[in-house]
Amino acid sequence: MKYHYKEMPESMSGTYGEFAKNFGFDWKEFIMGIPTPMFLVTTYKSNGQPNATMQSWAGFTSANHGGGYYVILCSVNKRGHLYQSLNEKKVAVLNFMSSDLYEACMKTIQNNQFEADEITSSGLTAEKASWVEAPMVAECFMNLECRYLWEKEIVPGDDHVMICLEVVGGHIEKDYMEDMFGDKGILYNVHYPINPENVKEKGCDYVAALRKVNQSYEY
Repeated sequence: MKYHYKEMPESMSGTYGEFAKNFGFDWKEFIMGIPTPMFLVTTYKSNGQPNATMQSWAGFTSANHGGGYYVILCSVNKRGHLYQSLNEKKVAVLNFMSSDLYEACMKTIQNNQFEADEITSSGLTAEKASWVEAPMVAECFMNLECRYLWEKEIVPGDDHVMICLEVVGGHIEKDYMEDMFGDKGILYNVHYPINPENVKEKGCDYVAALRKVNQSYEY
């Protein structure tokens, strides 16, 4: 049996409905619970200090015409340091952390003052990228250096935009290349999953790791 959801269930109309509205999420996001990769985006602010922004809600793709590897940041706040830095510098680094670095990377959310070095103040090590003018996090197992291509509002007048970056090149730890799954691999954001048929008063986001379950096909 399948449940069918076109309008927000009455069970979510109180706490969860207000939470979604106040933080800019749609109620469908909580029910459908589609995980997305998690990483730390680093740039330089206009004062030269490193900026670090935890990011999910993103997708990666290639282009058939002209080649290239691209990431779409699906929700970037126009009022945040990341948006300002990307528009000023036109470059960034995507830093992928293993589970043991998750707490340190999350500290960048609190250590986000304009005057702060948001990487070192969170207990991480900043180093210069090789091909773009941006910092990257030394402890992260994969760093993708990117350049800004374009941005677009999902709906006209929204305070968040989608931003497309092209991956110029990357740095990947040997251990990750040999084992891409489990805690050593890419983490995923499971955003506040809710079962509207059994709503509980408290919930939380989850962090998940990829686990190989089957072979699809051989190239």
